[in-house]
Amino acid sequence: MARPKNDAAVEAVEQAILAQGSPLTAGEVNNLLAKPLRPRTLQRHLSDLVQEGRLIKEGSGRWTKYRPGTPPAADTPEPGITLSADGNDIRRLVRLPHTARTPVGYNRAFLDSYRPGETFYLSPGERARLADVGRRHGDAQQPAGTYARQILNRLLIDLAWNSSRLEGNTYSLLDTQRLIEFGQEAEGRDRLEAQMILNHKDAVEFLVTNAADIGFNRYTLLNLHGILANNLLVDARGAGRLRHIGVGIGGSVYHPPETPQLIEDCFVQVLATAAAILDPFEQAFFAMVHLPYLQPFDDVNKRVSRLAANIPFVRANLSPLSFTDVPRDLYAHATLGVYELNRGELLKDVFLWAYERSAARYASVRQSLGEPDPFRLRHRDALRAIVTDVVRAPMDRRAAAGHIAAWANQNIAADERESFRSLAEEELLSLHEGNFARYQIRPAEFAAWTAIWNAGD
Repeated sequence: MARPKNDAAVEAVEQAILAQGSPLTAGEVNNLLAKPLRPRTLQRHLSDLVQEGRLIKEGSGRWTKYRPGTPPAADTPEPGITLSADGNDIRRLVRLPHTARTPVGYNRAFLDSYRPGETFYLSPGERARLADVGRRHGDAQQPAGTYARQILNRLLIDLAWNSSRLEGNTYSLLDTQRLIEFGQEAEGRDRLEAQMILNHKDAVEFLVTNAADIGFNRYTLLNLHGILANNLLVDARGAGRLRHIGVGIGGSVYHPPETPQLIEDCFVQVLATAAAILDPFEQAFFAMVHLPYLQPFDDVNKRVSRLAANIPFVRANLSPLSFTDVPRDLYAHATLGVYELNRGELLKDVFLWAYERSAARYASVRQSLGEPDPFRLRHRDALRAIVTDVVRAPMDRRAAAGHIAAWANQNIAADERESFRSLAEEELLSLHEGNFARYQIRPAEFAAWTAIWNAGD
């Protein structure tokens, strides 16, 4: 996680807890500091120290306390993940103490050396294997985003939860599902965790809804960051804007570039290079390597890279990448390998395993859904608009029927109007508390509409 350069303040927080020797709340820590910090700044420093293993977090919410961390355990193989020899070597190197690792800055030659169509991080065999598992249930001939829409409800929860989990978010999978589907926050959790998950949900919807327009361009990446960083940055103006401040990387000896012009130039180059890569899997992995390495934004860079990695998959109707079951510490070590060594072999090990794991998950999800109704699929956007209008109005059954008929007469071909009206009414009749979130309807709106809709029963 990126943070502004304030190492002295971070060290002061850690030393206060070490000196006390017993678990402390954030408020107790602040009382021990010679210069107290703003609550959000202190919380960010505490989270960074926990992520680095220098502190251990106990409890949650107002009862959260922090105590000194413990040295990392001996290396153990990850269950189910076979690491390459290079991957194991990288993991060994990035787990050395800070004093044994050489501080490094941004190496532009690492980016310059990549030539689309000539340079490949993934071998031909690896790309072929991913294409085989990724295309089993998608159809490249259908409009962009078709496959992602078919599994959207599951994808929203999976990707929001796993990507947030990799950032240290403590929501469970069930907590995440309740938040996304019902707007219900988990008790005893920091509201920033809920915000992080909801931002992921919005980001996934942004990619899927705009499947025909997204790509490795400024529009997509800046707006993706703006959505993921919403209400999470100290400076709200930083959402969707390239970085103008220096940042440090928690737990790393890597120092990202600080000059705004260099950040701008390299960001443009990363996007142009990614856009020129034809293979969707190579393109996705390139984004996972170079976006976090550049750190183009104040924060939330790794989250942007994980969502951006799905751009080619959404566009080509390939199975998405949701990072299911990826161990957090292994992912952290893999990114450190890129930051400090300019080596991506460990990250590639993670990427290959994670994509096959995700593809297997969505193959089973897709099979459970059955074949999609072509008529419903063709009129999906119109149905969404109709349902949203009826609920938000809110309309009773008679008003809804009139609205649907009038809308269909103006917008649907004569030979399809009756089928469309029946389908729209079926959508409304099947709406319940467990599925209304897919229409981006808020709980209060659904409750108000339900009272009117059911009044005549």
